[in-house]
Amino acid sequence: MRMFVLVLALLSSPAIASTTAIMYRDPGCGCCEQWAAQVRKALGKAFNVVDASSRVALQARYGIRPNLRSCHTALIDGLAFEGHVPIEDMRRVLAARPRGVTGLAVGGMPLGSPGMEVPGQAPQRFVVYALGAGVPSVYARH
Repeated sequence: MRMFVLVLALLSSPAIASTTAIMYRDPGCGCCEQWAAQVRKALGKAFNVVDASSRVALQARYGIRPNLRSCHTALIDGLAFEGHVPIEDMRRVLAARPRGVTGLAVGGMPLGSPGMEVPGQAPQRFVVYALGAGVPSVYARH
């Protein structure tokens, strides 16, 4: 019993929680795996991947509107990252922790965004939105 309590305390500690990320994805989606691999390498995060055909309640909890939804939702250090959010934007929001921001979102699956790279194809322009109370706001343009 003591070992169980110790393990439970360690798993709920901020130091342990901050090293692990969880990504809920459309089952079998390959671009999600590519995005997660890039994030894992760049941020040094262990990733738990969960196939979840319906993420609507999770997306609603983090203020991800239908027009900003994509094929995966990742939870990292208490923030939500919807879709193919660039790593540099993730680093910036994780470091700054702007008040009222609950995460970042890239709607759809823009060609050329992380995990959506296609050799020989020009990347599409896309916008990263900051999530939180109220209307999502532009966080970055790519």
